[in-house]
This record gives sequence, structure tokens and C-alpha cells, in this order.
Amino acid sequence: MNSVTPSAAQYARGGALHNDLVDGRRLPPPSSQQVLEARGHFGNGSLADGAGEPDEVDKLKLKLMSAWNNVKYGWSVKSKTFFNKTSPLFLMGQAYLLDSEEEVARFRLAFGSRVWLTYRKEFPQLEGSNLTSDCGWGCMLRSGQMLLAQGLMLHLLPRNWRWPDCPQLADVDFEVLRPRSPSRPVSISIPSFSSTWGTSAPEKRLSSTSEVPKRESRRDTQTEILHRRLVSWFGDEPMAPFGVHRLVDLGKESGKKAGDWYGPSLVAHILRKAVDRSTELDNLVVYVAQDCTVYKGDVMRLCDSGSSGWKSVIILVPVRLGGDSLNPSYTECVKNLLKLDCCIGIIGGKPKHSLFFLGYHDEQLLYLDPHYCQPVVDLTHRDFPLESYHCNSPRKMNFSRMDPSCTLGFYAHSKKDFEALCSAVSEALSVSKERYPFFTFVEGRGQDYSLEGYSGGSSDPSDHILPPDTVNRSSAEGFVFL
Repeated sequence: MNSVTPSAAQYARGGALHNDLVDGRRLPPPSSQQVLEARGHFGNGSLADGAGEPDEVDKLKLKLMSAWNNVKYGWSVKSKTFFNKTSPLFLMGQAYLLDSEEEVARFRLAFGSRVWLTYRKEFPQLEGSNLTSDCGWGCMLRSGQMLLAQGLMLHLLPRNWRWPDCPQLADVDFEVLRPRSPSRPVSISIPSFSSTWGTSAPEKRLSSTSEVPKRESRRDTQTEILHRRLVSWFGDEPMAPFGVHRLVDLGKESGKKAGDWYGPSLVAHILRKAVDRSTELDNLVVYVAQDCTVYKGDVMRLCDSGSSGWKSVIILVPVRLGGDSLNPSYTECVKNLLKLDCCIGIIGGKPKHSLFFLGYHDEQLLYLDPHYCQPVVDLTHRDFPLESYHCNSPRKMNFSRMDPSCTLGFYAHSKKDFEALCSAVSEALSVSKERYPFFTFVEGRGQDYSLEGYSGGSSDPSDHILPPDTVNRSSAEGFVFL
């Protein structure tokens, strides 16, 4: 990738501490209410009270903060991510056995085509504050943007669309794991494949459709226009329908402001409202489950627009998979969900460090990290550069380090797809050793269970964002402990 995106990115271990440097100073210890509110949160919270034009001191602080953030999260340290060649990697419902150049080419195109949304700096000032960057506090919003972007890709682009200009993979290596023996090492590193990645390649055994585009037909004008339009919707300027400016503005209705911490549950409601109020998508709706329950009747009511036909739906399910750490009993369930074509990823991360999970390999989650502060890009230009919106450095994290608070995402294009989704997801959840699945589908509507306005079935869009006084602070943003 070019200089805009790091080609040698290593994600630091561990989360951000509340007493980390922010704006060149140390934050005071959090109050008891902040601790309760932030339990399961992932930001390190740069609070900014008061509005006003940023002065030279503010701009200098921003530069120092951006530089410190990129050092803190290890973007300047070179280190390789290793992938086992003997077991399949799952990415957005597709399997890849990375034992040949052809399979690595498939994986490179699939991973590099995901929309990567990170911290940005020097964007127009956020209303009601003097902030011109979300560095240090907006990581959960960025993770939510990435999940929504994945849903929009399935909604607008061909399912197996791949960006033909995907960069080469960086800082990765592939190894063959072997049994431990006196005469044989635990693993043998395989040299990186040649620079022929991305050329025309035959399809492999783990996919039924071709995913590697041929060079002679690599350009599709219509899909490229849609690709650019989709990315522009997440631009860092006030008019972008799903940009940080719009999301922060919607968060105000739940008592949040620019610089505050956001949790995965609240972000789900903000995304729902952003799609509902956008004028760009009149055939897509977002349903947010409450109390770990998807009410089929509410989804059907939301999607059935009568004479206009069935609307596609993104289903967001906020859950808490354990107390202070991930319950190991749910690991297989999470794996099964990430294997499904209808799954569009997970908003989550490790404690106080938001990440977007889009697959897994062995006992590790595959993710995109928003904690890289990049200069703002003017997306109003027709041929704006796309490189900084696609990542070439896949990274992994052990399941054991996953924060239990997260939001699961699914997409159904049609009524038939929704019915298939309910069946497939229920089956994926049935492998849990726990007495109850961590969320479920039920017939009927939320009002049948005295939950009108909480399951997405209300006709009033404002009902889909929880007001501040309804959030159960003792259960991490209203999560049900399992």
C-alpha cells in the first residue's frame, strides 16, 4: 500500500488505560459512574467540552496526540502475523486454505476489499466542540461504520465483488504446524509468495464461485461507481449520511457528545437511526434486537412495505458473552456465526480497545483495527484516493482476549433470505454448552411481550435509540448477563 497506509503495521497488545495521555495530559481517574458506564466500552475517551475555533495550541495537541496514538497502538513497529497453512481461515462466510498462491490471492482480494474506517484528523469541526479529530475516543463509532459498510456492500454490490486494486499483503507469513518432536521444530516458516499475487488464478476447492477477477475484465465501471459512492457515505464531513459528524449528532439524543465513550449497544441504535434518516437507502432497514431476542413479527413488519415490496434488512444484536471476560462456552457459537454468509461481522474488541471482527483462524479472531490516525480525505472529488480505506495488514487476536460486550451483525436481502437466516443462526447457536443460547429468535412482536418500542417494531424512529435514563448501568449498557 502507498504511504497513506502503513505497510508494516503491528497492533499492540493490551487495551488503552483510562490514565493514558490524551491531548498531551493525563486523564484523571474515572468516577464510579464513568466506570459503570464504560464497562464493556472500548475507547480511551478524549472529552471536549465547549465549542470554539481550534487554535494553534489545539492543532499542536492534535498532532502530538495522533503521533502518540500511532506509537501506542504499535503502527510503527514491524512484526509479522502468522497463518497456519493446514487449517482453513474463515472470512465473511468464505473459507480459505492458505496452502497455495491461488488461495492466498483469493484471501488477499477478499480481505483487501473490506472497507477500513479509522481515526481521522483535520476534518471539519464537530458541532458543539472544538474537536477536529476522533483520535482517542471514536474507535467504537469507526467499528460500527465498518460493520454497516460490510452490510451495504452486500446490499449494493455483487456478493463476490472484489476491489481489483487491492494492495499486496504486508507483514504476513504462512507456516505448516507440525507435531513436536526432537528432530523437528514446532513450525516451519514458508517464504512469502511471489509478487504474482492478484493475477488471474483458478478457483480452489473451498468456494463454489470464482472470486479472483481476471485482469482483462478487472474493471467494471458501474460497480466501481457504487464502491466509491459507498465509501463517500462514510466521509468525515457533516453532510455524509454515515460519517462521524452524523453519528455524533445522533448520539446526542442519547445523552452523548463528541469526545464521549460509546459502547457497542449504543452504536447499534445510532446506526439504525442513521439508516432510517438517510435519503440514500429507501429499500434497506436496520433492526436492533433488545433483551437478546429477535422478534420475527417486528422484522417482518419493518421490512414489508406493501406495494413497494420487501425491504432488505440489517439485523444488529447487542449481547454480552459473559461477565468480566468471554465465557469459553460461547467460542464455538461465535465461530459458527462467522462462518455464515449472512453474518456481516461483530462490533467488539478487547477491553477498552474497539475492533471490527470479520472472521477467524484456528483459535484467533481476524480483525480490522480503527486505531490508526490518518489525514482526512476530501471525498467530494470524483477520483478521490481509495487506498486509505482498504487495509493490507490482516491481524489476529485470541478468543480469550475478546471483550464479552459486542454487537453481532447479519444481513438478509429478501424475505426468503431472512427465513434462511433465522434457521442458520439458530443452528449455529445450538452448539453452546450453556443452558440457553446467548440470543434467540421468537415468533410474534415485541408488543406481545410488553416490549413495544424496544425491538425495532415501533413506527417512531426516535424509539430506536435508548434515552439515557433507560440504560441499565449495572448491566453494561443494558446487556443481559448470561
